[in-house]
Amino acid sequence: MHRPLADEIRPLELDEVVGQKHILGEGGLLRRVIESGDIPNMVFYGPSGTGKTTVANIIARRTERSLRKLNATNAGLADIKAIIAELDTMLTPGGVLLYLDEIQYFNKKQQQSLLEFIEDGRITLIGSTTDNPYFSVYPAVLSRCSVFEFKPVAASEVKRALTRAYRILCEEDGKELAPNTPLPENVDQTLSYIASASCGDVRRAIGALELCYGAQGQNMEEALAVQSISAYALKMDKDGNEHYDLMSAFQKSIRGSDPDAAIFYLAKMLEAGDLLSPIRRLLVIASEDIGLAYPMAAVIVKACCDNAVQLGLPEAKLP
Repeated sequence: MHRPLADEIRPLELDEVVGQKHILGEGGLLRRVIESGDIPNMVFYGPSGTGKTTVANIIARRTERSLRKLNATNAGLADIKAIIAELDTMLTPGGVLLYLDEIQYFNKKQQQSLLEFIEDGRITLIGSTTDNPYFSVYPAVLSRCSVFEFKPVAASEVKRALTRAYRILCEEDGKELAPNTPLPENVDQTLSYIASASCGDVRRAIGALELCYGAQGQNMEEALAVQSISAYALKMDKDGNEHYDLMSAFQKSIRGSDPDAAIFYLAKMLEAGDLLSPIRRLLVIASEDIGLAYPMAAVIVKACCDNAVQLGLPEAKLP
């Protein structure tokens, strides 16, 4: 079975991790904690593809505790009870390091079942979540954890990971490139495009690279990268933080008299297939931000929004 490229090249050392310099750079708090070997209970919070699982794996390699991994999307109380049953046995002489991915999907009862063992130190918890932990993690669990925020990875850092991945793909094909050999210009442009279009998600970028390389080989072109990454770049989690961040950015762009930014955020929502949310926000803006100075704005915007709803997508987004 072929492993995804993102898993094959997953960093094994902190210096190989791209991005997150604010917590993993020299002097960063998380780096110091990991290097000390005294691992506290932690929650890693941030978007997908920013290194949360990678860093948890690195911590697991450096600790003498028995590692147990659970994904909260498919784990339950029975899985927790199985781990608890191993405590104080020969299987877990130093306690358990529990990596709980997507912790926000555990309900209150499931999270509460860990409290006693987190408190007495027999379980060291590392939870990861893409949601705001201050809303999605049970307060009693959160109060016993240190929260570290993982941020979207800068395009320059994403490109560094892509370059490494590209060289590995060439090596697997028997076309190994010397470490100091510059990449062909077309390949360099392709990697730059993927890095900038990946929205700070390294895993997404490497997936697009793997798709391009598989379709076109070593001399892949930027035009193919546009097709492989464009659909990903428009992804919007309609029920999550990114959705509301986008709505807020749209409204604040209009409030700040920045038409280019407002059109960008509006276009992103429409291209993602969301018509209702920007319509609602435009009606709010017309009433709250503009209506006091220009009362007719609400009437005009309401008429335009009604037309858009009647037309639907894609016609409603055409000029």
